[in-house]
Amino acid sequence: MLPLTRRLAFIALFSSLLTNVYAQRQRWTEKQANEWYSRQPYLVGANYVPATAINQLEMWQADTFDPKRIDMELGWAEQIGMNTMRVFLHDLAYKQDPEGFKRRLDQFLSICARHGIRPILVIFDSVWDPFPAVGKQRDPRPGIHNSGWIQSPGAIALQDPTEYPRLERYVKDVIGAFARDERILAWDLWNEPDNTNDGSYGASEPKNKVELVVKLLPQVFQWARSANPSQPLTSGVWKGDYSSDDKLDPMQRIQLEQSDIITFHNYDNEVEFERRIKWLQRYNRPIICTEYMARSNGSTFQKILPIAKRYNVGAINWGLVMGKTQTHLPWDSWQHPYVGREPAVWFHEVFRTDGTPYSAEEVNLIRQITGKAQTAERRER
Repeated sequence: MLPLTRRLAFIALFSSLLTNVYAQRQRWTEKQANEWYSRQPYLVGANYVPATAINQLEMWQADTFDPKRIDMELGWAEQIGMNTMRVFLHDLAYKQDPEGFKRRLDQFLSICARHGIRPILVIFDSVWDPFPAVGKQRDPRPGIHNSGWIQSPGAIALQDPTEYPRLERYVKDVIGAFARDERILAWDLWNEPDNTNDGSYGASEPKNKVELVVKLLPQVFQWARSANPSQPLTSGVWKGDYSSDDKLDPMQRIQLEQSDIITFHNYDNEVEFERRIKWLQRYNRPIICTEYMARSNGSTFQKILPIAKRYNVGAINWGLVMGKTQTHLPWDSWQHPYVGREPAVWFHEVFRTDGTPYSAEEVNLIRQITGKAQTAERRER
């Protein structure tokens, strides 16, 4: 039999391991979530991909990773007071080159930090092209919104359970590598997980896509929590009625019950935006809108941003700089391409490719909301 002191040490070690495993798998309490949010500035930012990238792979692959362009564009964001960005990663960029991918992510985080920006990093995404492939990415299709954006995981991996261990390694390794990194604001584990892309790639989607993701998403939360990140985890609700618990569909229930902080998308007018904030207040957790601002759809900075600030809801619009994603074009460009013509009003984006604001009025409002305008005034005195 082991000596008493060694047995006690073993018991203490085993208890510590059990405590750690238990702690790793717990959702933050409301108190933890709200204490975290109280330490943050008012969060304003954009969904970000550099103008030189058509999608996540072109952003992150070694041959097309563009730190100089990223540094310049995030400088423009800093000038108007933005302090966060929502940035999409990709499982195939990691699979192709795990260590190189993490080095590039570390470099990106250093660029963000120089500009006072702490990003939300998106792990998986169910929107647009379901057949991603590494290597050279295709050129934009003329006149079409987001014509080259790709899903992660793609349809083939999603339908193949033998691929899930690879996805698990990706989640655990990436989050684990940066689990204590203060440069990261949060992890968004799956963007619009039940989006079936009916207006674009719907015919190519797996018939049971939603069923597959409903089964996989709880595992993704578990994988992420096993890395014990210091940053909160989330997955944002984006459609339907979530005004009461009895109206939640299975995906919404997973997202809202597993998330440490509550996130949502809304591209509608100010009335609908405010209504959805009120729906989500019942969870007594921080709320961040991680996608909004579609001008011709009634979602504008002027209408939405003051409401978000009043409710202390973080606001991350779609798009920073016009570029290869072509998301300054509206969704209906899939049915009616804007070939050789510009829309009467840009759909998304804050800056033109050369850094000129699309709208001086919008940029001035963002500066006022973020306090950047007041800072500039104090410097001038």
